[in-house]
Amino acid sequence: MLVLGASSAIAQAAAARFAAHGWRLFLAGRNAADLEALAERIAARTGQRPACFLFDILDDAAGMERFLDSLPCLPDAVLCAVGMLAEKSPDAEPDAELAERILQTNFNGPVRMLRLIAGRFRQRGSGLIIGISSVAGDRGRGANPLYGSAKAGLSAFLSGLRSRLAPYGVRVLTVKPGLIESRMTEGRPLPRLLIASPEHAAKDIYAAVAHHADTVYTPRWWRMVMAAVCLLPEALFKRIRR
Repeated sequence: MLVLGASSAIAQAAAARFAAHGWRLFLAGRNAADLEALAERIAARTGQRPACFLFDILDDAAGMERFLDSLPCLPDAVLCAVGMLAEKSPDAEPDAELAERILQTNFNGPVRMLRLIAGRFRQRGSGLIIGISSVAGDRGRGANPLYGSAKAGLSAFLSGLRSRLAPYGVRVLTVKPGLIESRMTEGRPLPRLLIASPEHAAKDIYAAVAHHADTVYTPRWWRMVMAAVCLLPEALFKRIRR
């Protein structure tokens, strides 16, 4: 399995769980030290050390092609866990450069990379794509409209990719985490009871793969929460500040 954005909290926990079940891992990300540290932890627990590769989701298509060609082999699966939440409050508008980076990191970059991988999986006739989206994509909120819209686009893309690739033996799983303990939630005024551990998310992701699910919310009760949120009348919803 190729893990993109392997230094994120969910990716680290998921990588450890898949490795514990015998999956061979390629860890990819921008921070070499973080990747090596994760590889050492996994090796200590499983006896097998994942290979590490530098990767930037903001790279262009040609750079991504070169990255894929540099791997020892085409992996059986890819977990795309890159993401960025930079909008701090409903009233803080990010500047143009930051806004562009949010969209590139959460939508354009992942779509560019997963399209390339999808083409190779389709040609081979097998593969598994796991995309980490977010419950924030189910309905746009004033607190993070750019992040939410990017994740909404990613969820729609993964859904379409799932339909397109199904006849070719390629599976696509959409993961929609709620509030997960990570750098994204650190320091934010959030209710602690709603924040789950990365290990909980990893357990749900692994179970979803084992059961050939199409979409999984983690924790699972977020499915009901977001169903209720989506049913709120717009006149009421637009008055919610967070």
